[in-house]
Amino acid sequence: MARIFGKSELAFFEKYINNASPTGYEWNGQKIWLDFIGKYIDTHQVDNYGTVYGVINPEAEFKVVIEAHADEISWYVSYITDDGFIYVKRNGGSDHMIAPSKKVNIHTKKGFVQAVFGWPAIHTRRGGKDPDLKADSIFLDCGATSKKEVLEMGIHVGSVITYQDEFMILNKKYAVGRALDNRAGGVVIALVAKMLKENKKKVPFGLYIVNAVQEEVGLRGAEMITQTIKPNVAIVTDVAHDTSTPMINKKTEGDFKCGRGPILTYGPAVHNKLLDLIIDTAEAKKIPFQRDAASRATGTDTDAFAYSNGGVPSALISFPLRYMHTTVEMVELADMENAAKLIYETLLKLTPDFNFKYLD
Repeated sequence: MARIFGKSELAFFEKYINNASPTGYEWNGQKIWLDFIGKYIDTHQVDNYGTVYGVINPEAEFKVVIEAHADEISWYVSYITDDGFIYVKRNGGSDHMIAPSKKVNIHTKKGFVQAVFGWPAIHTRRGGKDPDLKADSIFLDCGATSKKEVLEMGIHVGSVITYQDEFMILNKKYAVGRALDNRAGGVVIALVAKMLKENKKKVPFGLYIVNAVQEEVGLRGAEMITQTIKPNVAIVTDVAHDTSTPMINKKTEGDFKCGRGPILTYGPAVHNKLLDLIIDTAEAKKIPFQRDAASRATGTDTDAFAYSNGGVPSALISFPLRYMHTTVEMVELADMENAAKLIYETLLKLTPDFNFKYLD
């Protein structure tokens, strides 16, 4: 199969990543995603909290979901000092260790207000001990000299904050940016819809291409949308750790590397027969893949789908990501292409009469 990422696909990827979509405020990113996928679907719906799903064959009784999540980690304004400095709290799993010296946008009704995470200069940190870098010690400086001035900018407690770092292609093969977790998955499922349309392939079921909100705060968007759609099958995408980089223990985190293909997870939430179908498809189509094991939960939207509606056969297709929850997340484009191919080929083999019963 030919390469999937052309100029238009990369342009969509870049635009989608550069747009801020913090948890609870995903709508602008969802508009970009829907604009790309719109020509490859029959219809779409948006739920009350902003999860978007496109549908192919909406009249079909048997329903298959392919899913990603659209939100990114961010910060909230939590306290403003009399001198105009701003303290923050997490919105999702934001990493305070990367914050100092980062540029950010504070979202207000007047538009973005630019600010920086400040930090005392090395020259002033005397006594042989650096100050503790904790979530409650980092602060923003928006150039104001008083709380009154901060408030006049439109900033208030509860204003959401996102980093300014933007998308780039590194060494012609890695996509780099913030929020590839898991808007890279949103790109993958959109590419699956594109492949089905352009290759004129028909599937014998309703295909629901779901871009869910609020995964970063507990799989909430998936919890809501699975009750709405009530799917018969769910194939979820997410990212996993590339453990080949320094300072990661492979014995505890697993052995995964960018370029070796998508990662297929074993675990209680993953339906073994669906996983076998995916593995058989990968082997038949010579699509490289890696294997992972989840001890209790996958920690992804897979769990929300699997344990809903009396049990929905679900599987997880991830791809390796470097530097998760930083502003320089890295994923290899070839892994995304192989993930899209694997989902595409699996859908072509899946039928409504597939036997998911273990004891039949």
